[in-house]
Amino acid sequence: MRTSLLLSCLALGCALGWACSAPRPSSAPIESRAAAPAEPASALAPSERRPEIVILGDSLTAGLGLETTRSFPALIQQRLDERGLNFQVVNAGVSGDTSAGGLRRLEWALEGNPRVLVVALGGNDALRGLPIEDLERNLTAIVERGTREGLSVILAGMEAPPNNGPEYTARFRRVYRDLASTHDVVLIPFLLEGVAGEAALNQADGIHPNEEGARLVADTVWRALEPVLKAAAGTR
Repeated sequence: MRTSLLLSCLALGCALGWACSAPRPSSAPIESRAAAPAEPASALAPSERRPEIVILGDSLTAGLGLETTRSFPALIQQRLDERGLNFQVVNAGVSGDTSAGGLRRLEWALEGNPRVLVVALGGNDALRGLPIEDLERNLTAIVERGTREGLSVILAGMEAPPNNGPEYTARFRRVYRDLASTHDVVLIPFLLEGVAGEAALNQADGIHPNEEGARLVADTVWRALEPVLKAAAGTR
């Protein structure tokens, strides 16, 4: 019920033109790869850079409304550093982006030395009521590109607002489950599990997690990510 209420607010918020489109500048110790820079971000060859965890997403990933160091990718980086795990998190989140936008940015996002790809897209597709077939096609292309390059892929599911109708909502949810099963990738059933619909965990817009909410999102992602990193370490 709380999830449905928040998703209804999400749809209304975007209809009213709430801040869902402009990416925030980054000054965090994690790397931001929202768009191609004017010059290379690093003089190191890709093979000489730290192995990367690329998180491809929208405003939830970008950390809209938060200090950059409080976004969930930044919190993941902090955990890695605390545990002595030599990975660099790349925040490839762009506010307002759809699955199509993520696909267009994918080649640039994967420049460097990626080892893990976390796909956290689709929320804006649902809010705009975009065709399910487009969502499925775009996410499939992203996942297949990742697996083709030998990356460990984690797919984070989203939910569609109920005003799109029960059939759309069910089909939207099923895209993530079917894609994860077909391509044998790790699935996070719902990125905002435990956060959506909880006023105390969201900013005043009712859309984006606050600092405590972002911490819980980081917990959710970490539960999926940690076993992937352990498995990768065991193969080296």
